[in-house]
Amino acid sequence: MTHLEKIQKAKARLMLEHPYFGTIASALKLQQSDNIESFLSDGIHLQYNDEYFDAASLEEVEFALANGAMHTVLKHQSRAGERYEWLWQLATDYTINAMLVKNGMQLPDRANFQERFEGMYAEEVYEMLHTDIMNEELSNDESLSEQAHDEQGKSNNDRVSQEGIEVPKEWNEDGSRPRQGAKSDGRSAQNANRNEVQHQDDEEPLEDMEALQKELKEHFEQIFQKLDRQGTLPEDLKFVVPEYFSHKVDWRELLYGYIASYAKSTYSFIPPNMKYLYRGIYLPSLSSDLLRIVIAVDTSGSVDESLLSAFLGEVGSIMQSYLNYEIDLIAADAKVQSHKVFLPGEALEYEVGGGGGTDFRPVFDYIDRHINYPTLLLYFTDGMGTFPETGPAYDVMWVMPKEVKVPFGEVIVLEH
Repeated sequence: MTHLEKIQKAKARLMLEHPYFGTIASALKLQQSDNIESFLSDGIHLQYNDEYFDAASLEEVEFALANGAMHTVLKHQSRAGERYEWLWQLATDYTINAMLVKNGMQLPDRANFQERFEGMYAEEVYEMLHTDIMNEELSNDESLSEQAHDEQGKSNNDRVSQEGIEVPKEWNEDGSRPRQGAKSDGRSAQNANRNEVQHQDDEEPLEDMEALQKELKEHFEQIFQKLDRQGTLPEDLKFVVPEYFSHKVDWRELLYGYIASYAKSTYSFIPPNMKYLYRGIYLPSLSSDLLRIVIAVDTSGSVDESLLSAFLGEVGSIMQSYLNYEIDLIAADAKVQSHKVFLPGEALEYEVGGGGGTDFRPVFDYIDRHINYPTLLLYFTDGMGTFPETGPAYDVMWVMPKEVKVPFGEVIVLEH
């Protein structure tokens, strides 16, 4: 099997076995290079040595693609700050590889990996690596300060710490252009010239690069949201991109993000998005399938009408961004009281009727009987009622004034 055949097969296996890695890897631009020993990613390109891939197992090629995919995600998260570029790159590589191993992927011989970094954020790994280097320098000269170390790092020969971290000769003030990578547990670095490889895209117009960066970032966030809903995200992903897990947003922003991800979740690579094909980057195109959202309103009398008005107004505003949608508005308490259908351009008007007890089951039964292929159910309620024993095939968002434990679906908490 040639390296090109391995790459195609590895991509297909990733899509089936690790859909998060596989989907992102599909956007990588692959470049063959004889200037590296194995493989590396600069955030957009995955560069590889064809002889290395020819000799590698299919599982190792999968690992390389997944590694490149995660470096691509990290490229669009501004977390390096004032840290040394080469050491930050190394720290992220350790974090990514620990996460890939945790998800059962086969570690290649030349990959950066140490068990002590499992379950750690890249910032933590960076500090440990930096401390290892500083301790080695201080053990050689107790009077050597960090400032002196920075200056010495510009001219001295390569030095290796006790942990096997090779300090590059050209440790500039900005940490750029390292001459060496790192070794861990006897493994050589993935890239001995990580930042010295020149790309043919260096002269790409700045506005085109910025547009690509923005589009890729949005693409990655949509992938995360979609697979998070499906429960198929990789283990320990939070250590690689904590931004996706810790960012607290206003409920309006959260609601918009969910609806936008559903509207853009129908991807197809046939045909692909033509915008960046000339650069060898394959992004999926979007279909024009109908976005059918069902909104169920609990009319038992216990809901906050001011929050309900704000919620429906926000949904109506969001939907104006899309041309092909349909909203089914259902009012229900212990039974379905009314059902109205709203098409693009129509105001989302409602009447709150009913007032009895709350039973969520009739709404799900009604949808099964009367509404074909709903995309998403937004159920506005205080959460005090009888839930179905099992969830439906479509996704459910419970919209509540305070968080209540639900047997399925996700909760959006509305605040005044």
